[in-house]
Amino acid sequence: MTPTAFALVAISVLLWAALLLYGSSVLWWILEVTALRSPVHDPDEEFAHGLDDVQVRVLTIGAEDVVQATVNSVPDAVADVRVVAEKSIDIDGAAVHVVPEGFDCEATNKGRAIEWARRHVPCDQEYVCYLDEDTLVTSLTGLPDADVVQFTEKPIYTGSRLAYLCEVFRVGYQTEQAAFDRLRYPLYAWGGGIAFRRELEDAVTWDAATVTEDTNFVWRAADHVDLDFALVDARFRNQAPPSLSAMLKQRRRWLSGTMQDDTLPWTYAPLAFTRVVAWAFSPLVPVLVVAAYLIPGTAPGLRLYGTISTVLLCALLVYTLLGCRAYDKHPLVWPVFAVLTPLAVVFHALGALWGVLAPVETFEVTEKVAPETIEDVHATLERGDVTDHDGTERLVAANADRERLGWQVFDD
Repeated sequence: MTPTAFALVAISVLLWAALLLYGSSVLWWILEVTALRSPVHDPDEEFAHGLDDVQVRVLTIGAEDVVQATVNSVPDAVADVRVVAEKSIDIDGAAVHVVPEGFDCEATNKGRAIEWARRHVPCDQEYVCYLDEDTLVTSLTGLPDADVVQFTEKPIYTGSRLAYLCEVFRVGYQTEQAAFDRLRYPLYAWGGGIAFRRELEDAVTWDAATVTEDTNFVWRAADHVDLDFALVDARFRNQAPPSLSAMLKQRRRWLSGTMQDDTLPWTYAPLAFTRVVAWAFSPLVPVLVVAAYLIPGTAPGLRLYGTISTVLLCALLVYTLLGCRAYDKHPLVWPVFAVLTPLAVVFHALGALWGVLAPVETFEVTEKVAPETIEDVHATLERGDVTDHDGTERLVAANADRERLGWQVFDD
């Protein structure tokens, strides 16, 4: 075999291997959002559990101004609000509990703080609802009767257009969460807005070494019981990373935690592996495609490859457009996000690729900005709007203003 022929065969193998990984990942996602989809709970429905059945715990290192806005956003009907911090801070409207420096357990970093709170913070409510320090509550009216209640997220723009673009893309992809109740093991969890039955939490505990404690807990809980998972479409407002570097570090930690956790059974390993590879190595796929066209004679089956690749590209656009719908974007700006989808795909994956090549073993808190910064970068917000938000409605660009603000890409 001549060197040129060998190169063509090698490129063809690489191209088709990549296509197989991406294709299987896309097909699984389509299966989730169609055949496996379960009903998503609307915040306006009447829930089995009222807010008097919920204790809210806000987790922080010690970002006082950020945490105060989060506590303010918790509806008044929640009578028991706690802040679990690594250092002493003053917060109005919540009891502050400081994790002792000498506390030791198997869990580390954020998981260590949650495990300390589980052991030492009193709770008489049916559910414990965890919020990240930057999670602004929206439409929290009650909880369905489930073991795990996941609230959907809608990261708010904080100044980095690229990071925000990637968050819109990610939120669209997370439409698949509607299928997680049909799976034995939900594929991931967002700890910034999630509630657990206190009885289940005490049985499973948080005492496990991991940098993705939220997903790890849900996996271990699924080992303990036949997990009842509910998704509430409340769209809590957490902060999009304020910089590209902060986002890359965040994605690196997520991917590292997924790779390091061995909680999933072997039957789920092929699915998890395929998704990890498809996410992390997506920036390399365009290079392979270009190489196939540049080498004389082209690679075998290139025409069929191009057809299938076009279909997969359409799937990426679907993720973005579903993200626009989740953000309630004005239709005028949907084409802008669609055109920018390739950028979102590449930058969303770079942090994951970093996690594959150099996994992180320690938890690093994603940088947060002060409420005033959010107000400064949103034309629709005035000073005090974030800290005064009461958790009962949208924070940015009320529906009545959508026609006027349709052209503003980052006001959502």
